[in-house]
Amino acid sequence: METHGDMDAGAVRATVDLITAAWRTQAVYAAARLGLPDLIAAGHTDSAALAAAAGGADGKDAPDAGVVRRLLRVLVLLGVVEGTEETGYRNTATGELLRDRPGSLRDVCLLYGEEFYQAWGHAAQTFRTGRPGFEAAYGQSLIAYLRDDPKAAGRFQRAMQASNFFFDSVPQEIDFTGSSHIVDIAGGSGQLLSTVLRAAPQARGTLFDLEHTIPIAREHLAATVGTDRVDLVAGDMFTGRLPEGADTYLLSRVLGDWPDAECVQVLRNIRSSMAAGSRLLVVERVVRDDRDGLLAPLWDLHLLVLNGGTQRTLDTYHDLAARSGLHVARLVELPMENTALVLTPTA
Repeated sequence: METHGDMDAGAVRATVDLITAAWRTQAVYAAARLGLPDLIAAGHTDSAALAAAAGGADGKDAPDAGVVRRLLRVLVLLGVVEGTEETGYRNTATGELLRDRPGSLRDVCLLYGEEFYQAWGHAAQTFRTGRPGFEAAYGQSLIAYLRDDPKAAGRFQRAMQASNFFFDSVPQEIDFTGSSHIVDIAGGSGQLLSTVLRAAPQARGTLFDLEHTIPIAREHLAATVGTDRVDLVAGDMFTGRLPEGADTYLLSRVLGDWPDAECVQVLRNIRSSMAAGSRLLVVERVVRDDRDGLLAPLWDLHLLVLNGGTQRTLDTYHDLAARSGLHVARLVELPMENTALVLTPTA
């Protein structure tokens, strides 16, 4: 075993890689913010051409070509681009995912490189006090921030939509052919609802969410399944009257944002709207100490930093369901360490 002084060299390198991981995030973020993947795709393939094109039509904001070349050196090593100054740079599959176009992960990159990065800068304070780092960074909660800034809200919804590519597996793993009315509670952009409705052409859908999300959902649903199949209802999932008697309710990536008491309040509100044969699909990342996946426990910390949220254990979900007049009837494993919990009313 190679050592450096009294230290294991392998452990030193692993530790340094962990310490400098944020540099990689910011290098990729800078590339996306400068638009380098799009400029490369447009035919600007060396650092001088990329720097000039990144400055816009008037060139006033053009970065230094030498600095761009240094950034490209790192992007090659990170697998975002390939090539050299002499042969020209080309996007890899990763670089293509950072282009500014529908279905890419560019908005995810910008969100994580800006707002989320700033929030994580206060992580130590969060872990000491429990106060979300986002509030320390921005002086208000994430929900208030998105409510007050429509552009940020749009970017947030697009980022969430882009990162929800695992939704395609939901109708592959869960049968919706018997559903006639599907209600998505806090449905956001409507991506999950549209995915399920495409797999269940006999069903109608209802999306229920806060007022400021409705225009975003309407745009997405109009482009995918058509608004003639979907009702959009603005309201508060804690206190508002939810659509009643649907056979399937969806609640995706919502409970992780709230403490147990609020989760029970939401689940009870849904339970009171369900019929005897209804089911509720809760999609979350379930934390399990006996599983190797790192994403779920990392996401647990991420939610804490953002808004004081948490990812729960299966035992906790059983408890929340029982306190709400529901029980966990089935678990369905989904990609990216996600789980769909199928909840049905107790007798």
